[in-house]
Amino acid sequence: MSSAPRPKQPRKPSRQPSRRFDPRPGAVPRQTKPVPAKDVHHPDGERLQKVLAAAGVGSRRACEELIAAGRVSVDGQVVTEMGLRVDPRSSVIHVDGSRIVIGDSYVYLVLNKPPGVVSTMSDENGRPCVGDYVAGRETRVFHVGRLDSESEGLLLLTNDGELAHRLTHPSYGIQKTYLAEVPGPMKREVGRTLLAGIELEDGLAKVDEFRLVDSLPGKVIVEVVLHEGRKHIVRRLLEEVGHPVSRLVRTSMGPLALGSLKPGGLRRLSQPEISALYTAAGL
Repeated sequence: MSSAPRPKQPRKPSRQPSRRFDPRPGAVPRQTKPVPAKDVHHPDGERLQKVLAAAGVGSRRACEELIAAGRVSVDGQVVTEMGLRVDPRSSVIHVDGSRIVIGDSYVYLVLNKPPGVVSTMSDENGRPCVGDYVAGRETRVFHVGRLDSESEGLLLLTNDGELAHRLTHPSYGIQKTYLAEVPGPMKREVGRTLLAGIELEDGLAKVDEFRLVDSLPGKVIVEVVLHEGRKHIVRRLLEEVGHPVSRLVRTSMGPLALGSLKPGGLRRLSQPEISALYTAAGL
């Protein structure tokens, strides 16, 4: 006759304490050591509210209210201290998440480039060029992207290299808007073709948006939006669908619009315009 099976012995508790909690009665879980706040104070700098006011954010009193409300950050750190001093040359300041450009080291200009002007800062052949419009300025600037000689419209001039790089590199997706005058009439499928993409000699190209703006006797005006900057890309795309461009005007770059600026006109960007460009570029 077989003996009854032996009952299973309870497992002995492990001598190793749990890594998830302290088994000792009344023990307090270990606290992660807090990371100290970043010190953004520059003893030899200028008061934050004064710097903001000088940048055109508002009156000094209004800037103090922004700081007190926790709407201002310096180098990624939200600050509420009124006596905080910052370095206008190096501190990165945001108000409500928008970058505020401080100091006078950077220059931002928009030019309405007329036709017949080449997109260079100087021309060895003596042709009219973009550099002619900023000749004699103390701070040297350069054009962000290009417009071919016969194209018109918005051209940004600056000495801010990081912003210029992001505005022109296709990976950042900054859209440019153009008005093009082409022979008409135009069939509806042209827009669908441009949105789907056309194989050019240097690869597939397509527009982000397309619409018919106006129909005139023998011609139409269309709006084209795209974020890439291959040479003559708008002209090449429209010619490929049977509508060669007779006039091309760039009306905007990201959030920056040409507005009512006359051909050959040059103006400084406002602080909200600069902040909008920084936001679009992820800065």
